[in-house]
Amino acid sequence: MSNLPHSVLFCCDHNATRSPMAEGMMKKFYGRNVYVQSVGVMADLEIDGFTIAVCEEIGVDLHRHRARSFTELQEWGDDLSAFDLVVALTPASQAQALDLTRYYHLDVEYWPIMDPTGTGEGREARLAAYRQTRDQIRAHILERFGPPTE
Repeated sequence: MSNLPHSVLFCCDHNATRSPMAEGMMKKFYGRNVYVQSVGVMADLEIDGFTIAVCEEIGVDLHRHRARSFTELQEWGDDLSAFDLVVALTPASQAQALDLTRYYHLDVEYWPIMDPTGTGEGREARLAAYRQTRDQIRAHILERFGPPTE
């Protein structure tokens, strides 16, 4: 448990696929031991239905997730400087995170995670792509933070 930060912010482009997956899994694996949120560079999309479906398969409920941006994060009362770690899941979110945190002493990590949107023909092929993304994120989380505590 010593490698668990007190707070983690996951970010991606729209906060509709990758970062909600990461937020949901982190909360499921480590419960109340870590404060977890997620944002996007933009919050112009609702959570993706395939994201909800593949996370449900592993017991992560994302039905209530509402996309928000870095700007909305701060408008809603979360100060970026209060996070111990920002994990960027896309190059655009990494650039945004580095720009916004240049005056703060906090770590920004980049995990290159595949974008499953628009991948595959038909429902089963799309679900397979989303599962691959989910499993990439899960592998990164477990490697970085250790076995689940919940």
